[in-house]
Amino acid sequence: MNILDKIIVDKRREVILKKSIIPVSQLEASVFFSKKTISLSKNLRNSTSGIIAEHKRRSPSKAEINYSFTVEEVAKGYEDAGACGISVLTDGKYFGGSLDDLLLARASVNIPLLRKEFIVDEYQILEAKAYGADLILLIAAVLTREEIKSLSQFAKSLGLEVLLEVHNQEELEKSIMPTLDMIGVNNRNLKTFEVSLDFSKQLAAQIPDEFVKISESGISSVEAINELKPFGYKGFLIGENFMKTENAGKSAKEFIKQLAP
Repeated sequence: MNILDKIIVDKRREVILKKSIIPVSQLEASVFFSKKTISLSKNLRNSTSGIIAEHKRRSPSKAEINYSFTVEEVAKGYEDAGACGISVLTDGKYFGGSLDDLLLARASVNIPLLRKEFIVDEYQILEAKAYGADLILLIAAVLTREEIKSLSQFAKSLGLEVLLEVHNQEELEKSIMPTLDMIGVNNRNLKTFEVSLDFSKQLAAQIPDEFVKISESGISSVEAINELKPFGYKGFLIGENFMKTENAGKSAKEFIKQLAP
């Protein structure tokens, strides 16, 4: 069993436990259910940098990235830096995140927030909405075509945007459907953790133009972004690169400044 399989087994258990204690009606009572979504896809189409900056304390491949910032400091720093949106890890066991991180980020900024999570159930999409997210992530590697369809339709019914993550041609082919807004190519193989920008380059031409193309993981230089832009990528998700520094917001600001045309 690889790390991704383990995460999904744990996640399914976690959702069953949460459902048993917090009813859907409680999530639907959140003030955010009447809030208008801030569109990341629109921001990316109109941006020259396309940076989606991530709040991530640790990961399965890096025991600890950074525990010294508050969510508010990171989120405000990213907004001030000119990020198009912020990705907030809400998985506890493997990434050291929580739904409270999403809530605190929402209280701090007015740019789009992605709930970065291993979504396997509609309940998690209700949570995302209830805690202030503007969009959700669906990972093709762990979902069937039918699941992608039903989960993305459910997200759209709540006014959320959908970013679908793929890693290869097979995942892309099974996933393309009108209920997606953005398609992200993960340059990290979630089964082996090997990273290469070639994954984004190879899949670029297969992604229809109606979806905003996003490249995720392993992007640590301006050169990498300039290398990917000719392939039609409009968004670039960067996490560790900013979080591992002493000041994530300042690091993002300097990076984005270098991307200015």
